[in-house]
Amino acid sequence: MIEVEAVTKRFKQVVAVDGITFTVQSGEVLGLLGENGAGKTTTMRIMATVLQPSEGDIRIDGFSVRNQPMEVRRRLGLLFGGEVGLYNRLTARENISYFGRLYGLGERQLAERVKQLSRALGMEDFLDRRVGPFSRGMKQKVAIARSLVHDPQVILLDEPTTGLDVSAASVFRRLINSLKAEGKTILFSSHNMGEIEKLCDRLIIMHKGRLIFEGTVSTLRKTYGLEDLDDIFIRAIGEEE
Repeated sequence: MIEVEAVTKRFKQVVAVDGITFTVQSGEVLGLLGENGAGKTTTMRIMATVLQPSEGDIRIDGFSVRNQPMEVRRRLGLLFGGEVGLYNRLTARENISYFGRLYGLGERQLAERVKQLSRALGMEDFLDRRVGPFSRGMKQKVAIARSLVHDPQVILLDEPTTGLDVSAASVFRRLINSLKAEGKTILFSSHNMGEIEKLCDRLIIMHKGRLIFEGTVSTLRKTYGLEDLDDIFIRAIGEEE
């Protein structure tokens, strides 16, 4: 479970996140939407204990990011957008295993987790190849597996389908639905409205650091009287200007 309690984050005179409050339940996928600079990644970095909130607090499975950061980190699986940060000279298996060992997994448990994730993400054909020459989509699969290797209860995914083709994105959606069925708490940030609609139970929209909508996709459509989610998003942020 994720509990965001009146969180504000300031960088000198800039307010990146402005007093937001929301909750993500166990077994729920929450979509996080917003333009670049809306505060999405800052919010997720506070959850990940990379940044400290200026005000308020976030609890991950009951543990405070302010006061119990190590307990929070043990329970999180993280995938941030941009560069995937893999070791190019290591194989996919070695990259995933390295992070599993950092989380304290034993060799037998680690081997089983790598096998499970490789099968789930369709990585068997390149699991023992060095990642340097991989395509962006192949690297993204390895990064997803690395973020899940320790079987975290709370999962933060920032633009996770970047670089994935249609087939791979479908595989990823099946994985997310499987994790949801296991009772995982999942926060999913994306610009892809189709992915949001297919995967998320609820969504929130952020604009200039503030939360401007929270609810289901059907509620969002009723609120703005439109069907197309891209049109709704543009209308929502336009009304806040």
